[in-house]
Order: sequence, then C-alpha cells, then structure tokens
Amino acid sequence: MPDAIPFTRGVPAADLIPVDDLRDATRRALDADPVAALSYAPGGYRPLREWIGARHGVDAGRVLITNGSLQAIGFLGRHFFADRDGAAVVEAPTYDRTLKILREAGADLHAVPLDPDGLDVDRFADLLAGGLRPRLVYLIPTYQNPSGACASLERRQALVELARRYDLVLVEDDPYGLLRFEGDPVPTLHELDGGEHVIYCSSFTKTVAPGVRTGYLVVPERLVKPLAVLSENTHIGPNTLAEAVLAAYCGAGRFEPNVERATAGLRTRRDAMEAALRAHFPVGARWATPRGGYFFWVELPDGVDTTDALPAAAEQGVPYVRGADFFAGEGGRDAVRLAYSACPADRIDEGIARLAGVFASHPAAVA
Repeated sequence: MPDAIPFTRGVPAADLIPVDDLRDATRRALDADPVAALSYAPGGYRPLREWIGARHGVDAGRVLITNGSLQAIGFLGRHFFADRDGAAVVEAPTYDRTLKILREAGADLHAVPLDPDGLDVDRFADLLAGGLRPRLVYLIPTYQNPSGACASLERRQALVELARRYDLVLVEDDPYGLLRFEGDPVPTLHELDGGEHVIYCSSFTKTVAPGVRTGYLVVPERLVKPLAVLSENTHIGPNTLAEAVLAAYCGAGRFEPNVERATAGLRTRRDAMEAALRAHFPVGARWATPRGGYFFWVELPDGVDTTDALPAAAEQGVPYVRGADFFAGEGGRDAVRLAYSACPADRIDEGIARLAGVFASHPAAVA
C-alpha cells in the first residue's frame, strides 16, 4: 500500500500546534495557582471564562466551558430534547457528528440546503411560515464544515430577524471563524443578535490544539442555570488543568499570534489543494474555494459515487470522508469532503493526483 496522505480529519498539522508556548503556559499555570489548576471548577476555570467573556462582550457567568465543543453540542441536545421530541433545523450538508448527537437526542431533523453564501434563508422562511417551530437551529455560518461556505452579511441579518420574529434559538457553531485567508470579517450571529436568540459555540481545537479538549458556550441568561446543572451533573467540572494552561497561554498574549501563524499555514495548504484539484480532478468537478477554515467540498461529475470509491481510495492511501455522511437525509453521494489542514503542503499534489486516479479508474465509482 502506498504511504498515507489522508484527507479525512479536520485537525491541525503538527507544525501548526504551538508546543513551546503551551509548555511554558503549563509551567506558568502550575506556578501561579497550582491548587486552583488541579481542583474542580464547575462551569470552567474562572480566569479562562473571564477571558472568553471579554472577547465576546458578556459576563463570565454566561460562559460555560466544556470538554470540547462536541460535548457542548451534546449538552444542548440533552437540554432541548429532554423529552426526546421536537424538531431541529440543520444545514444540508452539515457536520456529521452533530447530526449523530441530535438524532440520539431524539430530534426530528429538517435540513435546509446551503450554497457558498450560506443557508438558503428563503427556504428556511418557508418552513417557518408553514408552521415548523424548531427547538433549535444548528448553523456553522463561517467556513462551514464540510462545505467551507461563509454566510453573507445579508443572510446573517435575515437569520437573526427570523429568530426574533419566531422566537427561535440559533446555535452558532464557530470553530473556524478566526482562520480567515482573505476578505473582510463578517459579524457573527451572536454579535448581530446580542446573544438573546443565539447560543454561541466554539473551541480551542482548531486555533490551539485538539488535545486541550476545551470548548465553550456563550448562552443567554435564561439558559445559564439549567445548562450549568446539566454540566455539573455530568462531570462536576470540565478539565481544569487544560483550562488553566489555556488561560495562562491566552493571558500571555500568545493566542492571536498563533491564530495568525496557523492561518498562514492553512492558507498555504488551501492554495496547494486548489492547484492540485485544478490540475488533476476530472472535468466537471465543482467546488467553491474556501476563504478560511479547513475543508474543500467537491462535487464530482455524474456517475461518480464516492461511497463506492472509498475502499479503493483507502487502498491508495488517500482516504476522504464521503459526502453522504453530512446529510440528514438523501444527498452527497457524488461529493467528498477533503481536509487540507493536516497534510504537508508538499504532499497534497501527490495525494490529489492519486485520488483523481481512483475516481477515473475504479469501476464501482463510475456509472
């Protein structure tokens, strides 16, 4: 089997992780207040909650820290679907693990398509006008996983207006928003709304390191107590030591410089994958160049089935995530999500060339 050049996991490559800065931050955290760093901290380590709250313009009490953002989504699923009933609206496509969490929570999923400018707001408005009242609306507006789409300001404003009109809860999952390659920043839904109808979710996985396992929610005041009780009943408190290290890291001013460094490294990888796709992928393949984040979403010509082709791609050392995994219903059988974040830029061309060969020659992949 050829050596692996995987395009599966949306994780930062080793050269994007600030190992030395985190080593120094660990020493500072344990030197400054070892008892607090090694004790329970219900709701999360207070200095980190304060740093997050200051970034988002809210009181630290509205910040709930979790062991990764997936746990945050899990808490929301358990809270909003405690009776294992009710509807949730999701994008089509959307993050596959959130689909799994919401299904397991008992949510009735309603998918709304998106394009490079974000969710189709008109289709969403039609669902609401027809009587649908979702308990939550899960969105990744900025450099979406898996599509890489970034919602326009106009669509963000329309979503916030619909949330206010119908008293909806929008869950804004934003792990990639700071990793912007070009263009001007767009306000978050949380910023546009002020935080009354928007629950903001993010993590330090994509901007610092996956192993810190630290995510967080910024929630409206009315949700602080029930989610805090759910968190405490689950684990008393999240990983205090990791949070203390992050607080020391961020407090020393290392967060923003690392975001800039990581963004530059990701941009180089994005450019390498764009060039490789243009050079090797079949005529008729379609994609929108992501302006930030970790992923390309590629739709292949008619007749290519990415589910059938997946075993052959794995044999060639170029596994991917099939598009069908990112849909609540039917869809995505001709699509792939390709993560460039973990690949060395100088291996991407070879990997895409191999993958193009799979799609061109694997009998089961061609109608």
